[in-house]
Amino acid sequence: MASYHLLGISGSLRSASTNTQLVQAAKAAFDPEEFTLASLDLPLYNGDLEAASGIPASVQVLADQIAAADAVVISTPEYNKMLSGVLKNALDWVSRTKGGPWKGKPVAVMSAAAGRAGGERAQWTLRLALNPFGPRVIPGPELHLAASSEQFDESGALKSEQYQGTLEALMAALRAEIT
Repeated sequence: MASYHLLGISGSLRSASTNTQLVQAAKAAFDPEEFTLASLDLPLYNGDLEAASGIPASVQVLADQIAAADAVVISTPEYNKMLSGVLKNALDWVSRTKGGPWKGKPVAVMSAAAGRAGGERAQWTLRLALNPFGPRVIPGPELHLAASSEQFDESGALKSEQYQGTLEALMAALRAEIT
C-alpha cells in the first residue's frame, strides 16, 4: 500500500469540537503514513495588515501544509446556514499566498453539526468557497454528521455503523483520487 500524507482541517477552534473529532475519525479510516492537523487560529484577514506586514507566518504555514499534503480532509460546523467564519477566513488568507496550494489537490469535505441536517448547508457553501481555487473536491459520498455531540464514543470513534461506513467510503474515494 502506498504511503500518503493527509492534512486534516477542522473548521472549529473549540478544543472539544466534533468537527475535529470527525477529522480524527477520518484519519483513522484513511490510515495515512503521515498526518497533520492544521491550525486555523489565524488573524482576521485584513488587506492593510497584509500590505504592511505581508502574509502572516501562520498563514504561510497553512498554505505550505496544503501544498505538501497528498490529500486534504475538511470538516466544517454549520453557523447560520454556512461554513464557519474561521474556515472562510483561512480560505481567504490562503488565497493570498503564492503558488496556488489548492490547485488540483484531492479534497474530501464533510460536516458535523448539532442539527438534524448535520451541516448540509455548511458543506454546500464550503464546496462553493473552494471552487475558485481549483481543488479536486470529491463529490461523495456526502457525510453530514447530525446531532454530532452524540455520535462519538469515549475513544473518539463513531458510534454509528452507518456513519462509519460512509466515512470509510469517503476516505476510499479520497485515496483513489491521489495521483
